[in-house]
Amino acid sequence: MIVVQKYGGSSVSTTEKIRNVAKRIAESARNAQMAVVVSAMGDTTDELIAMARELTVLPDGRELDKLLATGEQASSAILALALHAQGVNAVSLTGGQAGIITEKVPSKARILKVDPKRLKEELNSGKVAVVAGFQGITDNASWADITTLGRGGSDTTAVALAAALKADRCEIYTDVDGVFTTDPRVEPAAQKLDTISYEEMLEMAGQGARVMHSRAVELGELYEVEILVANSANNTQGTLIKKEDQSMEVRNPVRGIAHDDDVARLTVLSVPDKPGIAYQLFNPLADSNVNVDVIVQNVSQDGLTDVSFTVSNAELEKAKSVLAPVMKEIGAKELVTDENMAKVSIIGSGIRSHPGYASQMFGALSSEGINIIGITTSEIRITCLINKENVKPAVRALHKAFKLEKA
Repeated sequence: MIVVQKYGGSSVSTTEKIRNVAKRIAESARNAQMAVVVSAMGDTTDELIAMARELTVLPDGRELDKLLATGEQASSAILALALHAQGVNAVSLTGGQAGIITEKVPSKARILKVDPKRLKEELNSGKVAVVAGFQGITDNASWADITTLGRGGSDTTAVALAAALKADRCEIYTDVDGVFTTDPRVEPAAQKLDTISYEEMLEMAGQGARVMHSRAVELGELYEVEILVANSANNTQGTLIKKEDQSMEVRNPVRGIAHDDDVARLTVLSVPDKPGIAYQLFNPLADSNVNVDVIVQNVSQDGLTDVSFTVSNAELEKAKSVLAPVMKEIGAKELVTDENMAKVSIIGSGIRSHPGYASQMFGALSSEGINIIGITTSEIRITCLINKENVKPAVRALHKAFKLEKA
């Protein structure tokens, strides 16, 4: 039996917590071969990013990846030492040593393949393999560069290793008891879900729920790896992310409320309203790996229009630098930005077959006096762009409107 476990930064933030994690792993290792993925300790990654940005607003991508990867490498080595102290034979590995090969895209590289040869050798020799999450290497032999996988990359590492090893279980341990109907810190009446489908979890993660990363859920669905999300500090059952089954059809069509206040809006003023302009605006952003969401184009007047869209705050400066030459080329008047934005979403696979949920959502927001600035949808999600100051009352109003306290 092979089990992959992942421990987040809050679970390994102190030596005491690391000892407790080592005890949990030692217990599991009695009955299974264990590969363990760890994040950087506590706020290490944020501290390293802040240090780099004290020196330059736009740090070089290659050097930033090399810097940030050290956080997980330190965690993996320290946890291996803690396992040794528990009498467990363990070895720490970087992402590259674990066989994780990625594309060459700084800060958000995607995994191209996993060669599990060394991992299997370590497991078959009776060792617990402790792998540094969030990272891999480019596939160019002695000239390989360290890459990082972006926010939540350790989740992605764990699921990718579980798929490559054909593991029996993939367990993601964090500081919460599982996946909730919404963030319990915002809405105390939030309920833990026993199960959730890949599709629903993918939307929750993509719209701001930080308990799991969307790329990890994508991999889980692709390779049919069931993922348990649970608390590293207790034995609560947790939430199982799995393929949707018929029993899921009888529950509340809305499964959760997600919110994201890491949102910046950019508005390009007085853009020529003619074919090809949208491509000229958004293709350079795509080439620069800037993720764009909630696009709104105003009604044309005198052959000109305004185009607004959102990006994460972390990508705002990059987006502005990419758009500067484009705006000159197309003759746009001005670029206006607003970092006081947030998104709130209702999510559930039942939305696709139950009419009226958009109206109910808009009514709940209206009753709180919350203005909707933009709207985007998928088959199982409705997202509204609102002012950041309104995000908490919006979440609470929607949670109550869809009766999720009874989930």
